Amino acid sequence: MADEKKLPTIKEIAKKLNISVSTVSRALHDHPSIGLRTKMRVQQLAKELNYEPNQIAIFFKQGKTYAIGVVLPSLIEEFFSKAISGVEDIARQNKYHVFIGQSHDDEEMEKEIVSAMKDQHVDGLIVSLSKQTKNYDHFLSLKKYNIPVVFFDRVPALPNVNKVSFNMINGTKQALEFLIEKGHRRIGVINGPEEMISTKERIEAYKQVMIKNRIKIDMSLIETTDLSTASTVTAIDKLLHLKRRPTAVVAINDYVALDGIRHAKKLKLKLNKDITFVSYANIPITSYLQDPPIASVEQYPYKQGTTAAKILIELMNLQGGENIFHDVVIDGDLVIHSHK
Repeated sequence: MADEKKLPTIKEIAKKLNISVSTVSRALHDHPSIGLRTKMRVQQLAKELNYEPNQIAIFFKQGKTYAIGVVLPSLIEEFFSKAISGVEDIARQNKYHVFIGQSHDDEEMEKEIVSAMKDQHVDGLIVSLSKQTKNYDHFLSLKKYNIPVVFFDRVPALPNVNKVSFNMINGTKQALEFLIEKGHRRIGVINGPEEMISTKERIEAYKQVMIKNRIKIDMSLIETTDLSTASTVTAIDKLLHLKRRPTAVVAINDYVALDGIRHAKKLKLKLNKDITFVSYANIPITSYLQDPPIASVEQYPYKQGTTAAKILIELMNLQGGENIFHDVVIDGDLVIHSHK
């Protein structure tokens, strides 16, 4: 029987059967050049010895590990867990494994995760950037290792990169037009960190809608949050203490909206009467809440995940290093939660 302290090798099987190493290798892989009797002898002995193939050697020979790395801010957010489900479904269909790393919105941690995944020889990466990321060299440097990268949701403002993103301008316009139709004219915005492309797009859409509806643009109605509860509370408090406070607020996501709603209630404001909230993401939990945002823009995270994974697999299968870049923009839909 095999020594429990040492895994058996193809050489040991070859020596015991007095045949060549190449014959053993072919027999283990059911190669047609090997006779049935030899195959059975090799495979039976391999089973008795508890032989396991050296996956590292196999991967090295194939030039693939069949592993995909995914780097994202946090799995706590339901948006990203849904996106991961999309990635995993496509990966599984194509016989790939998925390894996940959370940056926790820290650029240095993001760099460490990318470096570790490179060292583990992943075949490709799917990435949603941290809110702090300003430099993209740790992703661009992967090109020399032939590791393609596809960004989703939080994507860089760079040309010639593969990305799948939500149509923030269109989604924001839907939210604002909905509020204007309900009679609101002073509409506030709780925006995200300046580094995020979506932050700039949200302001651009805001200006376009205000101009279209002949409503004066008041930049004091736009506050930012770093996505923490404390920062969100500070932002909503500033808006609600303006001399002419907004009657409605568009929040960067459902979690920010819920923090805003809670603070508004502390100030004794009546929801959907004194102040109304609209947000993004449309997380399922809002349907169970007594006081959800009146509406939320569905961003289809599962679709973003499956689309990013399909693009990555296409890139990993390319021969000759063709320079093909995908820039997919997914439209959202405004989902009404309350008609109050």
